[in-house]
Amino acid sequence: MKVVVEADGGSRGNPGPAGYGAVVLDPSGEVLAERSEGIGVATNNVAEYRGLVAGLRAAAGLGASHVVVRMDSKLVVEQMSGRWKVKHPAMQPLAAEAREVARAFDRVTYEWVPRERNQRADRLANRAMDEQAGGTRPGRSEPGRSEQGRSESGRPEPVLAAGAVTSPVSWTGAVGEPTRLYLLRHGQTELSVARRYSGRGNPPLTDVGRGQAEAAARRLAKVEGLTAVVSSPLGRAWETARAVASATGAELTSDDGLIETDFGGWEGLTFAEAAERDPDVHRRWLGDPSVPAPGGESFDQVHRRVRRARDAVLSRFGGANVVVVSHVTPIKCLLRMALDVGPSLLFRLHLDLASLSVVEFYPDGLASVRLVNDTSHLG
Repeated sequence: MKVVVEADGGSRGNPGPAGYGAVVLDPSGEVLAERSEGIGVATNNVAEYRGLVAGLRAAAGLGASHVVVRMDSKLVVEQMSGRWKVKHPAMQPLAAEAREVARAFDRVTYEWVPRERNQRADRLANRAMDEQAGGTRPGRSEPGRSEQGRSESGRPEPVLAAGAVTSPVSWTGAVGEPTRLYLLRHGQTELSVARRYSGRGNPPLTDVGRGQAEAAARRLAKVEGLTAVVSSPLGRAWETARAVASATGAELTSDDGLIETDFGGWEGLTFAEAAERDPDVHRRWLGDPSVPAPGGESFDQVHRRVRRARDAVLSRFGGANVVVVSHVTPIKCLLRMALDVGPSLLFRLHLDLASLSVVEFYPDGLASVRLVNDTSHLG
């Protein structure tokens, strides 16, 4: 899997209070992970190297094999590319650490970019320094770095709606009124009983599945202030969502972005049957989220459309309580976004039929996962 790492570091004083930021993206620009930390008193160059190491470690954790590193530090790029020697004693162990982490990949390249093309990592680095200093952000004229480094980008901070409150889980640092999503998987179908790939097909709920939907609806009816039920339009999800909307009185709407993965030629097959039919593709599909099923979708494609669906929900129902009725992969994608983790979560997390998970997304971009795969309402 190929990824891009954007890394940055800064010091307000050089040396002075310092921090770093790093972003891992897929080739389309989708953010896969972010890292940032205040590191106490250090120089710009130390912070830059710390950002590089953090970004490389995040890429390794995502299972990347090919990494393109982009930084606006000419020094770090040239030293890591082997064109400049690492002469300063304080830099030598940091460069050695970065090279050691880089050995985990099949290929790593380093590119210098101008400052204006590294704003994501710069934002994270400045946020880390702000938090380290006690949460106050300097004015636009106050430098984010010394004169040898860069000043603040001057980008405005998001304005919170009137009446927004600080998160009760203050240790997360999240600010503002969150949008709480109740993620409900649909009830049982005949294909789920047989453990067969069920993507764009439209099997109805079984009698058991309808009972599961009613049980989930009774539980969600106890939640105060539900504003809407947003569902995949596929029948098994829509039938589950209708039960919830009927019990809660919430507005019912659909979003195509919440449809299950298109399994293409594997639709209706068991795991073993798909592996026997297309052994090489099936093996690569399980290990690489960019590989699509034959005639179907990749998990990367699903993740991107689910992110768009999530953004639409946050835009329309910001600050509200919303039930999202969907399928295994889209719900895992939403949990992955909230946890800020890589695609390995898709293969390591089990979600039962009619299970409930709860996540909160905050206006400042942070998130909190409150519940995962709860089936206590099913008895």
